[in-house]
Amino acid sequence: MSKLAPSSLALSFEFFPPKTPEGVDKLAAVRQQLYPLKPSYCSVTYGAGGSTQDGTIQTIRAILSEGFDAAPHFSCIGASKTSVREQLAQFKADGIKRIVALRGDLPSGYGGFGEFRYASELVAFIRAETGDDFHIEVGAYPETHPQAKNPAADLQAYLAKVQAGANVALTQYFFNADAYFRFVDESTQLGATIPVIPGIMPITNSTQLMRFSDACGAEIPRWIRARLEGFGDDKASIQAFGLDVVTALCDKLRTAGVPGLHFYTMNQAGTVRAICERLGL
Repeated sequence: MSKLAPSSLALSFEFFPPKTPEGVDKLAAVRQQLYPLKPSYCSVTYGAGGSTQDGTIQTIRAILSEGFDAAPHFSCIGASKTSVREQLAQFKADGIKRIVALRGDLPSGYGGFGEFRYASELVAFIRAETGDDFHIEVGAYPETHPQAKNPAADLQAYLAKVQAGANVALTQYFFNADAYFRFVDESTQLGATIPVIPGIMPITNSTQLMRFSDACGAEIPRWIRARLEGFGDDKASIQAFGLDVVTALCDKLRTAGVPGLHFYTMNQAGTVRAICERLGL
Protein backbone atom coordinates (compact mmCIF):
# COMPACT_ATOMS: atom_id res chain seq x y z
CA MET A 1 0.00 0.00 0.00
CA SER A 2 1.23 3.48 -0.78
CA LYS A 3 1.45 6.19 1.84
CA LEU A 4 -1.31 8.78 1.60
CA ALA A 5 -0.93 12.50 2.04
CA PRO A 6 -2.80 13.61 5.19
CA SER A 7 -5.29 15.69 3.18
CA SER A 8 -6.42 12.66 1.17
CA LEU A 9 -7.38 10.59 4.23
CA ALA A 10 -11.18 10.51 4.42
CA LEU A 11 -12.66 10.95 7.89
CA SER A 12 -16.13 9.94 9.04
CA PHE A 13 -17.84 10.10 12.43
CA GLU A 14 -20.42 7.89 14.11
CA PHE A 15 -22.99 9.25 16.55
CA PHE A 16 -25.83 7.65 18.49
CA PRO A 17 -29.29 9.26 18.64
CA PRO A 18 -29.83 11.30 21.83
CA LYS A 19 -32.68 10.34 24.14
CA THR A 20 -33.37 13.77 25.71
CA PRO A 21 -33.73 17.37 24.48
CA GLU A 22 -30.50 18.16 26.38
CA GLY A 23 -28.76 15.34 24.53
CA VAL A 24 -29.98 16.71 21.20
CA ASP A 25 -28.48 20.13 22.02
CA LYS A 26 -25.23 18.59 23.23
CA LEU A 27 -24.81 16.49 20.09
CA ALA A 28 -25.51 19.52 17.89
CA ALA A 29 -22.63 21.32 19.66
CA VAL A 30 -20.37 18.26 19.28
CA ARG A 31 -21.04 18.15 15.54
CA GLN A 32 -20.09 21.81 15.18
CA GLN A 33 -16.78 21.06 16.91
CA LEU A 34 -16.09 18.17 14.51
CA TYR A 35 -17.25 19.70 11.21
CA PRO A 36 -14.02 21.72 10.74
CA LEU A 37 -12.32 18.33 10.18
CA LYS A 38 -14.41 18.08 6.97
CA PRO A 39 -15.89 14.57 7.39
CA SER A 40 -16.94 12.84 4.18
CA TYR A 41 -20.11 11.84 6.06
CA CYS A 42 -21.52 11.10 9.52
CA SER A 43 -23.35 7.92 10.47
CA VAL A 44 -26.01 7.50 13.16
CA THR A 45 -26.67 4.23 14.97
CA TYR A 46 -29.91 2.32 15.30
CA GLY A 47 -31.02 0.46 18.43
CA ALA A 48 -31.85 -3.24 18.66
CA GLY A 49 -34.81 -4.03 16.43
CA GLY A 50 -34.92 -0.41 15.25
CA SER A 51 -35.78 0.84 18.76
CA THR A 52 -34.20 4.27 18.16
CA GLN A 53 -35.48 4.67 14.61
CA ASP A 54 -37.16 8.07 15.14
CA GLY A 55 -34.11 9.51 16.88
CA THR A 56 -31.84 8.13 14.17
CA ILE A 57 -33.81 9.81 11.37
CA GLN A 58 -34.15 13.11 13.26
CA THR A 59 -30.38 13.22 13.79
CA ILE A 60 -29.75 12.33 10.12
CA ARG A 61 -32.06 15.15 9.00
CA ALA A 62 -30.20 17.60 11.25
CA ILE A 63 -26.81 16.60 9.78
CA LEU A 64 -28.11 16.89 6.22
CA SER A 65 -29.54 20.34 7.02
CA GLU A 66 -26.09 21.38 8.27
CA GLY A 67 -24.63 20.63 4.86
CA PHE A 68 -22.95 17.26 5.50
CA ASP A 69 -23.65 13.82 4.09
CA ALA A 70 -25.28 11.43 6.55
CA ALA A 71 -25.86 7.68 6.69
CA PRO A 72 -28.39 5.99 8.98
CA HIS A 73 -27.58 2.57 10.36
CA PHE A 74 -30.27 0.27 9.05
CA SER A 75 -30.68 -3.14 10.67
CA CYS A 76 -32.91 -5.87 9.26
CA ILE A 77 -33.49 -8.13 12.26
CA GLY A 78 -37.23 -8.41 12.89
CA ALA A 79 -38.03 -6.51 9.68
CA SER A 80 -40.31 -7.52 6.79
CA LYS A 81 -39.74 -6.76 3.13
CA THR A 82 -42.69 -4.38 3.32
CA SER A 83 -41.25 -2.44 6.26
CA VAL A 84 -37.83 -2.24 4.60
CA ARG A 85 -39.42 -1.06 1.34
CA GLU A 86 -41.29 1.68 3.24
CA GLN A 87 -38.12 2.73 5.06
CA LEU A 88 -36.15 2.96 1.81
CA ALA A 89 -38.88 5.21 0.39
CA GLN A 90 -38.62 7.42 3.48
CA PHE A 91 -34.83 7.60 3.08
CA LYS A 92 -35.26 8.74 -0.52
CA ALA A 93 -37.83 11.35 0.51
CA ASP A 94 -35.35 12.71 3.09
CA GLY A 95 -32.58 12.97 0.50
CA ILE A 96 -30.49 10.21 2.12
CA LYS A 97 -27.89 8.75 -0.26
CA ARG A 98 -25.97 6.46 2.11
CA ILE A 99 -26.98 3.52 4.29
CA VAL A 100 -24.98 1.46 6.78
CA ALA A 101 -26.68 -1.93 6.25
CA LEU A 102 -26.44 -4.30 9.23
CA ARG A 103 -28.08 -7.43 10.50
CA GLY A 104 -28.50 -5.84 13.92
CA ASP A 105 -29.37 -7.34 17.29
CA LEU A 106 -32.66 -8.83 18.37
CA PRO A 107 -34.19 -6.83 21.22
CA SER A 108 -34.63 -8.88 24.40
CA GLY A 109 -37.82 -10.90 24.44
CA TYR A 110 -38.18 -10.68 20.66
CA GLY A 111 -39.49 -13.80 18.97
CA GLY A 112 -37.81 -14.25 15.59
CA PHE A 113 -35.58 -12.88 12.89
CA GLY A 114 -38.26 -11.59 10.51
CA GLU A 115 -37.77 -11.98 6.75
CA PHE A 116 -34.03 -11.28 6.82
CA ARG A 117 -31.50 -13.42 8.65
CA TYR A 118 -28.28 -11.83 7.38
CA ALA A 119 -27.03 -8.40 6.36
CA SER A 120 -26.16 -9.82 2.93
CA GLU A 121 -29.89 -10.45 2.35
CA LEU A 122 -30.66 -6.84 3.27
CA VAL A 123 -27.97 -5.53 0.90
CA ALA A 124 -29.28 -7.72 -1.94
CA PHE A 125 -32.85 -6.53 -1.28
CA ILE A 126 -31.83 -2.85 -1.28
CA ARG A 127 -30.02 -3.32 -4.59
CA ALA A 128 -32.98 -5.21 -6.12
CA GLU A 129 -35.44 -2.52 -4.98
CA THR A 130 -33.43 0.66 -5.59
CA GLY A 131 -30.55 -0.19 -7.93
CA ASP A 132 -27.60 2.12 -7.32
CA ASP A 133 -29.62 4.84 -5.55
CA PHE A 134 -27.80 4.23 -2.26
CA HIS A 135 -24.13 4.00 -1.32
CA ILE A 136 -24.10 0.99 1.02
CA GLU A 137 -21.64 0.47 3.87
CA VAL A 138 -21.46 -2.87 5.67
CA GLY A 139 -19.72 -4.14 8.80
CA ALA A 140 -16.44 -6.04 8.88
CA TYR A 141 -14.79 -7.82 11.81
CA PRO A 142 -10.97 -8.03 11.72
CA GLU A 143 -10.98 -10.09 14.92
CA THR A 144 -14.00 -12.21 13.79
CA HIS A 145 -17.66 -11.58 14.60
CA PRO A 146 -18.38 -12.92 18.11
CA GLN A 147 -21.25 -15.08 16.79
CA ALA A 148 -19.34 -16.56 13.82
CA LYS A 149 -18.57 -20.28 13.87
CA ASN A 150 -14.93 -19.59 12.97
CA PRO A 151 -12.83 -16.98 11.10
CA ALA A 152 -13.30 -18.74 7.74
CA ALA A 153 -17.10 -18.68 8.10
CA ASP A 154 -16.93 -15.01 9.09
CA LEU A 155 -14.92 -14.18 5.96
CA GLN A 156 -17.52 -15.98 3.83
CA ALA A 157 -20.31 -13.97 5.48
CA TYR A 158 -18.37 -10.79 4.69
CA LEU A 159 -17.81 -11.90 1.10
CA ALA A 160 -21.57 -12.49 0.72
CA LYS A 161 -22.23 -8.85 1.70
CA VAL A 162 -19.69 -7.62 -0.84
CA GLN A 163 -21.12 -9.82 -3.60
CA ALA A 164 -24.64 -8.62 -2.74
CA GLY A 165 -23.62 -5.08 -3.66
CA ALA A 166 -21.86 -3.32 -0.75
CA ASN A 167 -19.70 -0.32 -1.70
CA VAL A 168 -17.52 0.01 1.40
CA ALA A 169 -16.88 -1.87 4.65
CA LEU A 170 -16.51 -0.27 8.09
CA THR A 171 -14.69 -2.38 10.66
CA GLN A 172 -15.43 -3.04 14.27
CA TYR A 173 -12.87 -1.13 16.30
CA PHE A 174 -9.56 -2.83 17.12
CA PHE A 175 -6.24 -1.97 18.75
CA ASN A 176 -4.10 -4.51 16.88
CA ALA A 177 -3.37 -3.18 13.39
CA ASP A 178 -2.11 -6.58 12.22
CA ALA A 179 -5.64 -8.01 12.63
CA TYR A 180 -6.89 -5.37 10.19
CA PHE A 181 -4.09 -5.96 7.67
CA ARG A 182 -4.66 -9.72 7.76
CA PHE A 183 -8.41 -9.31 7.30
CA VAL A 184 -7.89 -7.07 4.26
CA ASP A 185 -5.37 -9.48 2.74
CA GLU A 186 -7.53 -12.57 3.29
CA SER A 187 -10.77 -10.97 2.11
CA THR A 188 -9.03 -9.55 -0.98
CA GLN A 189 -7.73 -13.03 -1.83
CA LEU A 190 -11.35 -14.25 -1.74
CA GLY A 191 -12.34 -11.56 -4.23
CA ALA A 192 -13.74 -8.91 -1.86
CA THR A 193 -12.01 -5.80 -3.20
CA ILE A 194 -14.12 -2.94 -1.81
CA PRO A 195 -12.40 -0.37 0.47
CA VAL A 196 -12.20 -1.48 4.13
CA ILE A 197 -12.22 1.54 6.43
CA PRO A 198 -10.90 0.93 9.95
CA GLY A 199 -13.20 1.82 12.82
CA ILE A 200 -11.42 3.79 15.54
CA MET A 201 -12.52 3.87 19.19
CA PRO A 202 -10.98 6.66 21.28
CA ILE A 203 -10.02 5.56 24.80
CA THR A 204 -11.56 7.92 27.36
CA ASN A 205 -13.17 5.63 29.93
CA SER A 206 -11.62 2.26 30.74
CA THR A 207 -14.69 0.69 32.41
CA GLN A 208 -16.90 1.59 29.46
CA LEU A 209 -14.30 0.40 26.95
CA MET A 210 -13.90 -2.99 28.62
CA ARG A 211 -17.67 -3.48 28.81
CA PHE A 212 -18.11 -2.62 25.12
CA SER A 213 -15.18 -4.78 24.08
CA ASP A 214 -16.39 -7.82 26.00
CA ALA A 215 -19.82 -7.44 24.39
CA CYS A 216 -18.69 -6.99 20.77
CA GLY A 217 -15.63 -9.26 20.67
CA ALA A 218 -13.04 -6.49 20.18
CA GLU A 219 -9.78 -7.49 21.86
CA ILE A 220 -8.02 -5.10 24.20
CA PRO A 221 -4.36 -6.24 24.14
CA ARG A 222 -3.16 -7.36 27.56
CA TRP A 223 -0.59 -4.57 27.86
CA ILE A 224 -3.26 -1.93 27.23
CA ARG A 225 -5.73 -3.55 29.64
CA ALA A 226 -3.08 -3.81 32.36
CA ARG A 227 -2.11 -0.15 32.00
CA LEU A 228 -5.74 0.98 32.09
CA GLU A 229 -6.45 -1.13 35.18
CA GLY A 230 -3.30 0.28 36.79
CA PHE A 231 -4.57 3.84 36.43
CA GLY A 232 -7.63 3.04 38.56
CA ASP A 233 -9.92 6.10 38.68
CA ASP A 234 -7.25 8.50 37.39
CA LYS A 235 -9.21 9.84 34.41
CA ALA A 236 -6.49 12.24 33.28
CA SER A 237 -3.92 9.44 33.03
CA ILE A 238 -6.39 7.14 31.25
CA GLN A 239 -7.16 9.83 28.68
CA ALA A 240 -3.51 10.79 28.13
CA PHE A 241 -2.49 7.14 27.69
CA GLY A 242 -5.50 6.47 25.43
CA LEU A 243 -4.64 9.46 23.27
CA ASP A 244 -1.10 8.16 22.76
CA VAL A 245 -2.24 4.61 21.97
CA VAL A 246 -5.02 5.51 19.52
CA THR A 247 -3.01 8.22 17.76
CA ALA A 248 -0.15 5.74 17.22
CA LEU A 249 -2.64 3.19 15.83
CA CYS A 250 -4.12 5.75 13.43
CA ASP A 251 -0.66 6.83 12.30
CA LYS A 252 0.32 3.22 11.58
CA LEU A 253 -2.86 2.69 9.57
CA ARG A 254 -2.40 5.94 7.65
CA THR A 255 1.21 5.08 6.82
CA ALA A 256 -0.01 1.76 5.40
CA GLY A 257 -2.41 3.62 3.10
CA VAL A 258 -5.86 2.92 4.55
CA PRO A 259 -8.71 4.59 2.62
CA GLY A 260 -10.03 6.46 5.65
CA LEU A 261 -10.69 6.47 9.39
CA HIS A 262 -14.17 6.03 10.88
CA PHE A 263 -14.35 7.36 14.45
CA TYR A 264 -16.79 5.98 17.02
CA THR A 265 -17.20 9.35 18.74
CA MET A 266 -19.51 8.30 21.59
CA ASN A 267 -21.09 11.73 20.99
CA GLN A 268 -17.95 13.50 22.22
CA ALA A 269 -15.60 15.72 20.22
CA GLY A 270 -12.54 16.41 22.38
CA THR A 271 -10.52 13.23 21.98
CA VAL A 272 -11.34 12.83 18.28
CA ARG A 273 -10.19 16.39 17.64
CA ALA A 274 -7.01 15.82 19.67
CA ILE A 275 -6.16 12.66 17.70
CA CYS A 276 -6.74 14.40 14.36
CA GLU A 277 -4.68 17.43 15.44
CA ARG A 278 -1.76 15.16 16.38
CA LEU A 279 -2.06 13.48 13.00
CA GLY A 280 -1.97 16.85 11.24
CA LEU A 281 -5.51 16.40 9.90
